[in-house]
Amino acid sequence: MSKGFLDIIKRELGDGDYSGDEFGGANGSSVSGLPTGRASNFMFATGIECSYPTIEHGRLRRDQLEECRHYQCWQEDLHLVKDLGLKYLRYGLPYYRIHQGPGQYDWEFADRVMAELQRLELTPILDLMHFGVPDWLGNYQNPELPIHFADYAGAVARRYPWVRHYTPVNEIYVTAKASAKDGLWNEQLKSERGFVTALKHGVAANILACQSIARVRSDAIIVQAESAEFLHDASAEPRREISMQNRLRFLSLDLTYAVPPDSDVCLYLIDNGLSREEYDWFMAGEPPGHQIMGSDYYGHNEKIIKPDGETVIAEDVFGWYQIVKGYYQRYQKPVFHSETNVSDLEQAPIWLWKQWLNVLRLRQEGTPVVGFTWYSLTDQIDWDVELAEKRGRVNTNGLYTLDRKPNPVAHAYRELLENFGQVTVSPHSELFEITDQAARLKVEV
Repeated sequence: MSKGFLDIIKRELGDGDYSGDEFGGANGSSVSGLPTGRASNFMFATGIECSYPTIEHGRLRRDQLEECRHYQCWQEDLHLVKDLGLKYLRYGLPYYRIHQGPGQYDWEFADRVMAELQRLELTPILDLMHFGVPDWLGNYQNPELPIHFADYAGAVARRYPWVRHYTPVNEIYVTAKASAKDGLWNEQLKSERGFVTALKHGVAANILACQSIARVRSDAIIVQAESAEFLHDASAEPRREISMQNRLRFLSLDLTYAVPPDSDVCLYLIDNGLSREEYDWFMAGEPPGHQIMGSDYYGHNEKIIKPDGETVIAEDVFGWYQIVKGYYQRYQKPVFHSETNVSDLEQAPIWLWKQWLNVLRLRQEGTPVVGFTWYSLTDQIDWDVELAEKRGRVNTNGLYTLDRKPNPVAHAYRELLENFGQVTVSPHSELFEITDQAARLKVEV
């Protein structure tokens, strides 16, 4: 009786665990182990909180880099990132301090930090504008902002040509809403026209900055961080204004990615100062660079509007997974979970794992989620009142305290990294990366 091929294989090679499979054959190798920093690796990150809006009608600057002592502790902060096992850092240079005037820049602090980032082999996702502008530019109502900011973005790219990852303008929608609709920061207006003006200037600045960066790095990776939000209407009779707000939340990304808003939103824009020529300019096409849609999510991003008009936090009615699914269907961009945290020290590790499971669920359904960020590295100051009042209250939402001691969530993040740190940025992505490393098939998660 002749033997089958399997009998021969077992006789010659043994019963499984064949030589060569250690490089990731069969069902794939484990994704455990700290991140490697290779291009095919999922982008786990944290961020340094760097907001710097003005309040009190421009009289007071809320610089979180100063209030959270990063200017004093920046070397220690960067080492904490590396020691945790991370390879990516959302990092914001203080735009208002660097850009001193047209063509005038103060690079002293930036040069020191950027050199240390490079020495530590950390990859910065460089945040160029975070909720504020230099005093000489005034605020987001200034139509000259886009052209001056584009000059700044180009200057940064030329000075640090090794940087590839950028967030040109952080959370454009939130910036415009807080500055010109809710009256909290910067120009502190409370008008629809002011909101549309701030929004169009922020988006135009973002697009021109992408062009400036691309002239230096044509392979730039743009992580366009925006707040993922949703209002739940708890009324038996649907309210038009709530439906409208749920469409306006897309505006910054619509104008950035040249996705035409619906007719009601277009009329709203025109009624509040967007010209037809400006609209056509935004709809001409997408900005350059490999575009990634960053989606920031906190429990307060979802709100319930009760029948009597009262607003209450609606944490996790939909959750990041369900909300961002809608954003992905609209824009078809790779997704980055670019911000999340919670201030409750006991709940923070649970929130971390909940967000990570949201990421895994979206990936398992085929959405290319490529990164995750716990924001921020350290605790923050006064974000419970959105920086609108200077109270000096510590918000315990960081991986570390303001004394640079680990919070419980730091240990949880390290555990997550040790177990999932070598997840591929997208399934089978090693196929498209030619390196001298072993071609390892990974378990798909």
